[in-house]
Amino acid sequence: MTTGTIYGLGLGPGDPDLMTVRADRLLRKARHVAFFRKAGRKGQARQCVEGLIPEDAVEYPMEYPVTTEIPFTDPEYNRLLAQFYETCTARLVELARAGEDVVVLCEGDPFFYGSFMHLYMRLLDQVPVEVVPAITGMSAAWTATGAPITWGDDVLGVLMGTLPEEALVDGISRSDAVVIMKIGRHIDKVRAALRAAGKYEQAWLVEYASMPQQTVQRLAEVEGKVTPYFSIIIVHGKGRRP
Repeated sequence: MTTGTIYGLGLGPGDPDLMTVRADRLLRKARHVAFFRKAGRKGQARQCVEGLIPEDAVEYPMEYPVTTEIPFTDPEYNRLLAQFYETCTARLVELARAGEDVVVLCEGDPFFYGSFMHLYMRLLDQVPVEVVPAITGMSAAWTATGAPITWGDDVLGVLMGTLPEEALVDGISRSDAVVIMKIGRHIDKVRAALRAAGKYEQAWLVEYASMPQQTVQRLAEVEGKVTPYFSIIIVHGKGRRP
C-alpha cells in the first residue's frame, strides 16, 4: 500500500480569494481535513474555508489543551502542548500509513509562527509531508494600511508582543519598519515599548487583516482598546527612494 501524504496547507491571511491555486486545488479534492481549534470553538482556519471542503471529507478537529489559561513560561504549558502534538501526530501517521492523504489547515503560512511546525518536525521521519506556502497575515496587514512597508535599504523587524518590554524596545529601535504580532493582552506593554522607542505616533493597528471584520486605525487613536487575537501593529519604513 502506498503511504499517504500529510499536507500543511497555508490558507493565507483569511480571505479565501488570497489562497494559492495549489492550496485551493488540494483542499477541494481532500478526503481528510484536520485543523486546530480552541475547545468549544469552530476554529479560525476552518471558518476561512467554509464551503470549500468536499461534503464527503472526514474532518479532524485538533483541540488545544491549553491556550492562555496558564503562562507559556510554566513547564506545565510545554508539557501539555507537547503531549497534544504527539497525539495529533500519531493520528496523522495512522491515516497516512493507511494510504490516506490528509490536508492540515494552517492560518497564514505554515512555516511562520504556526502550530503546524510542531507537527511537521514530528512527522518528517515517519511519513511523507509537504508544506504549501501562503501569504502571511502581516503582508495583508501592511497592505490594508495603503502604504508600502519597506523602502530602499529599510530593515524590517518582526516582533512578538509576548516578548519582555526591554526586548521589544530594543527590536523596535533597531528596525526601520516594524511588525508586531501576538498582541492581545500584551497591548499595554507594546504601547509602552513603542513610546520608549519613539515610534508610537507612527504605528497602525490592523485587526482581522483581509477578513470581513477588518479594521485599520492609528494606534494612538484607539487608546484603551483591547485588541483581538488577530491583530497586528505596523510601523512603516521611510528609507531611500528615487
